[in-house]
Amino acid sequence: MGKRVRVVHRSLVPLVLAGIFVAAVSGCNPPAESSQVQENPLQPVQKPDGASPVATVKESPEQKPDGLPSTTAVKESPVQKADGASPGATVKEPPEQKPDVPPPAATVTESPVVVAKIGEFEITKDELLQRLLQEIRPHSEEYTAPQKPVTAEAVLLNLIAEKAMMMEGRKLGSLNDPILLSYIERQKKQKLGSMVVLDHVRKNLSVSEAEIDEMMKSDPNLPRERASMLVQQAKGRALLEQFYKDLLAKFHLKQVKENFAKASEIHERLLHKPAKTRKEPWILNSQARDELTKEEKGIVLATYDGGEVTLRDWIETLCEMAPPRRPQDLDTVEGVERLLDRTLRSAMLVAEAKSRGYDKDPEYVREIKDLEDQQILYSVQNEKIKNIPEPNEAQIKAFYEKNKEWFAEGPFLKVDPIWCKDLATAREVREKLGGGADFHAMKDTYSLQKNIEPYRIYRGGEGPFWDELWKGEPNQVVGPVKGFYETGLVWRIVKILEKTPAQVRPYAEQLQNTVKWAMLGEQRKVILDLYGKELREKCKYELYADGIKDIDPLDPAVYEQIRQ
Repeated sequence: MGKRVRVVHRSLVPLVLAGIFVAAVSGCNPPAESSQVQENPLQPVQKPDGASPVATVKESPEQKPDGLPSTTAVKESPVQKADGASPGATVKEPPEQKPDVPPPAATVTESPVVVAKIGEFEITKDELLQRLLQEIRPHSEEYTAPQKPVTAEAVLLNLIAEKAMMMEGRKLGSLNDPILLSYIERQKKQKLGSMVVLDHVRKNLSVSEAEIDEMMKSDPNLPRERASMLVQQAKGRALLEQFYKDLLAKFHLKQVKENFAKASEIHERLLHKPAKTRKEPWILNSQARDELTKEEKGIVLATYDGGEVTLRDWIETLCEMAPPRRPQDLDTVEGVERLLDRTLRSAMLVAEAKSRGYDKDPEYVREIKDLEDQQILYSVQNEKIKNIPEPNEAQIKAFYEKNKEWFAEGPFLKVDPIWCKDLATAREVREKLGGGADFHAMKDTYSLQKNIEPYRIYRGGEGPFWDELWKGEPNQVVGPVKGFYETGLVWRIVKILEKTPAQVRPYAEQLQNTVKWAMLGEQRKVILDLYGKELREKCKYELYADGIKDIDPLDPAVYEQIRQ
């Protein structure tokens, strides 16, 4: 009988790559923590703790289950109707689909439904649904401001405004920002490298049952799935190490060792004699960008067919490493060479990706374009709101007095939920509970998440579903009621265990910063809403009203296609 071989399942490949991709580009075992510490590219304006000041609701850290991450985009109030849209709009029926003779049934794919167009952008129904779910889902925040009802129309108008900002940003040259260009270039390299690694692993990595058995012998308590993963990671590292050596030969890589001493000298200058005083005891990305002359950046440390690795590449590799993991021997030629090896691994993967034409792949091109557009949007928004003055203490206190309930403690409920696959199941569970069935037995039988313990929920965390839940009293069962679950909305039955009303907090110094960010967040939201409306009216866009007329943002069925 032949040896049994288990080919790595396609769904497991990303998990395997999580353990071996770092090895592919660094020549070492994966670190226990992220090795990337980079100065941020352009991002939405952030408050000190990292939360976006434009967000206006809070969610308890105890909130479960997790759903979609909160969006950083600014919401637009639903103030316009599609049939009475702003002057720049052209409201049309959805474009008629007139496909040619379809391919065989097995390969037919449904064309995305376009609900709006502006410039080169087409906004699809799927994109709208993704944003709708983000908009209705509460955003983590330290205060809870009133929420206006979310409509498909308002969110679509906001998406159109964002596309208009992207168009405006490209026209104004936002993409020429050196920080942004550097960030995008790093993302391109990482994406191309991961495409090559993924392809190589899928084609060449296999694990035999005997190898898994051998791994389990080393640790009798090791679950088979975990043993399989460990074997895959070990073989994957070896596979990619050989792949790297093959690429060095394929591209005829040559190190320019006579320049290593100069690289070491420049490193020591940046580290110990920065042009600008810095508080960090390590080299920053900004130094690589601003403190190297054009000639220094171009010092060649290695060449290969079709390209070269420069001192700038080498320094950027260093800056991508967490400071505690950075080499301590870069004052030596040997240390320079070892760090160069890490740089070369990334360069070889990118060279291989380009030789295979991956950089021309439509999906890759689209992803990079989307990345550029998103960063341009952040840049345009930040530029528009950068001059908002800091409020003084009197203004902050006045804002608090006007909106005390935003900063109250609570209210909160402690609940035990039964998450149901559909409304029919939720109704069946509720009926059985009404007939005397045991709650925990129903949870074990029907819940999508059976082992979850009771937890607290807050008004901000429940959004439009809070009022219905708050009507319940301790030991009462509420539902069916909708809730945020994973990537969509589902129905649930909720047992109320505790109920704690809100308590208004008196104004105090420790509350001042939170109130200030709430105040700034509201000001920024107003400015960006008006700016988005102005750009939208200036641009020619088309909104297909029939494509959104039946979308109810609070209907779980609307998001089924996302969940699938």
